[in-house]
Amino acid sequence: MKAHDGMYIGGRWRPAAGTGTIAVVDPADEQVIAHVPAGSPEDVDAAVRAARAAFPGWAATAPGDRAARIAALRDVLAARREEIARTVTAELGAPPRLAETVHAGLPVVVAGSYAELAASYAFEETVGNSTVLHEPVGVVGAITPWNYPLHQIVAKVAPALAAGCTVVLKPAEDTPLTARLFAEAAHESGLPDGVFNLVTGLGPVAGQALAEHPGVDLVSFTGSTAVGRRIGATAGGAVKRVALELGGKSANVILPGADLSRAVHAGIANVMSNSGQTCSAWTRMLVHRDRYEEAVALAAEAVATYVPGDRLGPLVSARQRDRVRGYIEQGVAEGARLVAGGPESPCATGYYVSPTVFADVTPEMTIAQEEIFGPVVSLMRYEDEDDALRIANGTVYGLAGAVWGDHEEAVAFARRMDTGQVDINGGRFNPLAPFGGYKQSGVGRELGTHGLAEYLHTKSLQF
Repeated sequence: MKAHDGMYIGGRWRPAAGTGTIAVVDPADEQVIAHVPAGSPEDVDAAVRAARAAFPGWAATAPGDRAARIAALRDVLAARREEIARTVTAELGAPPRLAETVHAGLPVVVAGSYAELAASYAFEETVGNSTVLHEPVGVVGAITPWNYPLHQIVAKVAPALAAGCTVVLKPAEDTPLTARLFAEAAHESGLPDGVFNLVTGLGPVAGQALAEHPGVDLVSFTGSTAVGRRIGATAGGAVKRVALELGGKSANVILPGADLSRAVHAGIANVMSNSGQTCSAWTRMLVHRDRYEEAVALAAEAVATYVPGDRLGPLVSARQRDRVRGYIEQGVAEGARLVAGGPESPCATGYYVSPTVFADVTPEMTIAQEEIFGPVVSLMRYEDEDDALRIANGTVYGLAGAVWGDHEEAVAFARRMDTGQVDINGGRFNPLAPFGGYKQSGVGRELGTHGLAEYLHTKSLQF
């Protein structure tokens, strides 16, 4: 077990203001693997002050020079990829292959995209007799979740740096070790002192202090809708910019003309990835009544290949495991048909949940409306396309989704979905495309030019 000391503030590791610590637990064997400092409002204040002091110099740095620093950060992350993957496996429980390809690999791609955008983005443009300037917002308070610990950090910090902002990061308390590795990479890449700062701590203490701090100009938060509401209310009261990436209950719509086997297997794989701990997971599979039972059989066949402890990792914590089991029990109690899995623990040790498939799920059921955040798929029957659309759009969320079928029909259906991103016939993830949601799935967008724009003010000069 390792005890980590200090916060990364002003370009160096400083002792925390208090003596409290947070235990980091390996969810695969339930053993404490490290302790990190539990940051206080005093730590947050010191970090914000450091970011505020560094802001004028970083904002005045030429975009090309900012791009070079972000490229250097990307290179350090790439060089430390194996160490990052091992750390994510240890504190999140992600299977090693997923940890290396997604958790460690994707952030390198995203960081590289912002190195390029920092150099090429039009921070000035001419509109009629005006010059429009796109200027950095200021100090960014970034509050990130545990489910994709490095990707979510990079998706906030890289565009903020590209824009010319300085950052204070408060990572999720379940996965702080990956955030510490990122701070080490930021230091190694040569970022000026105070441009990036890290405070580990609990959400209701350090997170709340960061969101409320008058020296923070924009709060970027990824997490639950419930916490997002509170942060949005706090920011609104202070007339402060906010970006929120929140929950999801995404629909995977399989139209009658689709390759059913491909669509079902891809849908199961999507939800089982990261043990279902993905806000954009396609947790509701919608199938036409004529092929519904065939889809149920295919889903049972597909999910059987996800063995807990092998292809399927544990959930991040005992609390998360118990929450997901509670939803499975509620699904059974409300009359859904259990096709695979169930609430019983599949392993003697570790926070594992059996990969679970429900059939005969109806729109009013709890498991069809609330975000479960575990390896649970609900199959839902529809009568026609209008019925499918009604079901797909019939939640408070609107983050992502998928449509399978004839290309033109699938595109037409996707255009009618109330959601921020739709994959058509297995369309690949695009790190340059905007990611974010409609309705209670959030405010704002991440990734690509849209993600960069979140961190910019506009000013017009008339001539």
